[in-house]
Amino acid sequence: MSVIRAFIAIDLPAEIRQHLSRVSHKLQQQLQPYPVRWVPPQNIHLTLKFLGDVSEHNLQVLTRLLAGEVASHRPFEFGVGTLGAFPDLRRPRVIWVGIEAPDELHALQRGIDHAMAKLGYAGERRPFQPHLTLGRISRNATGAEVRDISHVLQKTTVGFLGSTRVTEVHLYRSDLHPRGAVYTRLFSTRLNPEAPPAVV
Repeated sequence: MSVIRAFIAIDLPAEIRQHLSRVSHKLQQQLQPYPVRWVPPQNIHLTLKFLGDVSEHNLQVLTRLLAGEVASHRPFEFGVGTLGAFPDLRRPRVIWVGIEAPDELHALQRGIDHAMAKLGYAGERRPFQPHLTLGRISRNATGAEVRDISHVLQKTTVGFLGSTRVTEVHLYRSDLHPRGAVYTRLFSTRLNPEAPPAVV
């Protein structure tokens, strides 16, 4: 039985990707000596649910459940801006740009999480914090390197980068290669303008 790695995400328009690319390039120049794995601009997206291993045999059921859930939500907009890190800027491990998330985004993510739980995919334990990952700091980074990276991040200001209207949700396949992950879109489904307002 063939198994793939998969995730559910929202794509970004080219204009916002360009802004994110400039932010990432600036940070890469400042953090060049440090062990950070940067996400290529074409791979930056808003993840709603990381599924992990998915049997290709289950894809039809999965996409049907996903389409049904997404159709119960209406299109919405979100803004992009501000620089952050997980777990925080003083101890950075993941560098990201934030999302100004409306109630509709949280409702959509929660609905998808519940729908996927019906297929046995574990629900998210941590609260959903929408973000766009720019880079990940190596686990081999020394304490001094992490402090230096933190210092650069705390001095860097990222303002409002733009907003986008969300009308579709996508299922992606992720293939890991020596040069990084390659994402392939497997399925897309549209939000429903006639759906009732989000309930949070």
